[in-house]
Amino acid sequence: MKPNFLLITTDQQRADHLGCYGNRQLRTPHIDALAARGRRFDRFYVATGVCMANRASLMTGRMPSVHGTRCNGIPLARDATTFADLLRDDGYWTGLVGKCHLQNMTDMPPEMPREPVPEGLKPPIPAHADAVAGRWSESGYDQELLRKWREDPSHRVRTPYYGFDHVDLATLHGDLVEADYARWLQQQTGDIDRLRGAKNAIPDDRYSAPQAWRTRVPEHQYPSAWVGDRAEDFLQAAAQRGQPFFLHCSFADPHHPFTPPGRYWDMYDPDEMVLPRSFYAEGESSFAPVAALHRERALGQGRIGSTVGFAAREREAREALALTYGMISMIDDVVGRVLSRLQALGLDRDTVVIFTSDHGDFMGDHGLLLKSALHYQSLVRVPFIWAEPPGRGALGAATDALASTIDIPASVLARAGLAPFHGMQGRSLLPVLAGQVEAVRDAVLIEEDGHAPTFGLSHPVRARTVVTASHRLTIYDQPGWVELVDLREDPHEMHNLVEDPRHAGAKARLFETLARELMMADDRAPFPMGRA
Repeated sequence: MKPNFLLITTDQQRADHLGCYGNRQLRTPHIDALAARGRRFDRFYVATGVCMANRASLMTGRMPSVHGTRCNGIPLARDATTFADLLRDDGYWTGLVGKCHLQNMTDMPPEMPREPVPEGLKPPIPAHADAVAGRWSESGYDQELLRKWREDPSHRVRTPYYGFDHVDLATLHGDLVEADYARWLQQQTGDIDRLRGAKNAIPDDRYSAPQAWRTRVPEHQYPSAWVGDRAEDFLQAAAQRGQPFFLHCSFADPHHPFTPPGRYWDMYDPDEMVLPRSFYAEGESSFAPVAALHRERALGQGRIGSTVGFAAREREAREALALTYGMISMIDDVVGRVLSRLQALGLDRDTVVIFTSDHGDFMGDHGLLLKSALHYQSLVRVPFIWAEPPGRGALGAATDALASTIDIPASVLARAGLAPFHGMQGRSLLPVLAGQVEAVRDAVLIEEDGHAPTFGLSHPVRARTVVTASHRLTIYDQPGWVELVDLREDPHEMHNLVEDPRHAGAKARLFETLARELMMADDRAPFPMGRA
């Protein structure tokens, strides 16, 4: 019998924001129970530290530089093959409930400036202004667009959508989620623009953190609860259809704005939050881009209302952490409800359950909040749990095997008995799950092409990272910006060893490893034309 798959993802959740990953303050009993009967990967890394690009890697098993969604704002090409396509081809009923973000949610102009036309030269005509002409000239790239959902009451995602037969879509974050969710909430409550957002928040002068407000949306109508409801509906329909299924249950939390509803707002006390050790060790003497963020905040120029990282004051970091924990605890409760429905329907006996996140959050590391192109463990290391049906697999086993987001598609397909498509770059983790090998890779490559200027610069930065069992090396497109960290001796990443002559050998080896990983990440698809 073909296995079913339930893939649960969160948004912007670092690995140590779960009880099963050693967090002693955060209560996540249902996800912890999943880890206790499955396999927990302690060294699991994203392909990139931003949402759209890593979600595209999750669906394709390819690196951002290859599938083309290098950063937020670049939709995944509609002709891209996803692993959901292959499951669907094999008779699976495929569904997505919640956040997708493979296309743009807003039509804001890009923050990345174009290179100026050199003086005296005639610019190309618009049709040939980019290296690839007409990349998005065909229709179908407005399916997640907020304006489209608001202006056209008949608008819905047209399926199949990147391999999904069924889609209940949620876009944006916090209590401001749109698309199918907003349509539903409108039916339940009336004018949602008088219910949601900072301007309608319940007053609570105990909190001053940027992008935090006490929502009036009740718990049972909050987006995380809605995602759980739609997941249960899908499972009920799957039980009636009697065909194998793949369901991606995708939460938009935890993420800024920080708006956990009801009891989850007060579930954790900011005064009791334990901030990362590196929060107290940063400042003007820190790594150059980190120091730039601290200088910006000191001068009142920090981008505290945007999506990029900023330097936080201690009280702000404590509040953001407490509210993030509230959002995660709510998700844990919803996950428990979904898993209970899976069991009640008798589907658990044949369903592989997977849990991960699309990227992390600094959440106090190095004095920062949110995310930017700084590849600290808090941003690039995320949870990954693979749980076979009850009674199968190694109970509660953890592994230090290096693994990547791009390995998820190959692993799911292998478990379904399907070969990957040509050009998929991820590797199946089934040998690790079965205990046949300790690891399937010696290093993990992480790419990042920023979508917005930060670090006091006028343009976004690029970063490339290689992580091995012992070290992290990150190189930027800015002169002199290189980080070398010994993760075993310095797990909080507080000491940059790149200029230390005692670590010259490790530096040379890691640069060679990075070069090889970049070479191997180059595209092998499409297959060359000509006679076979």
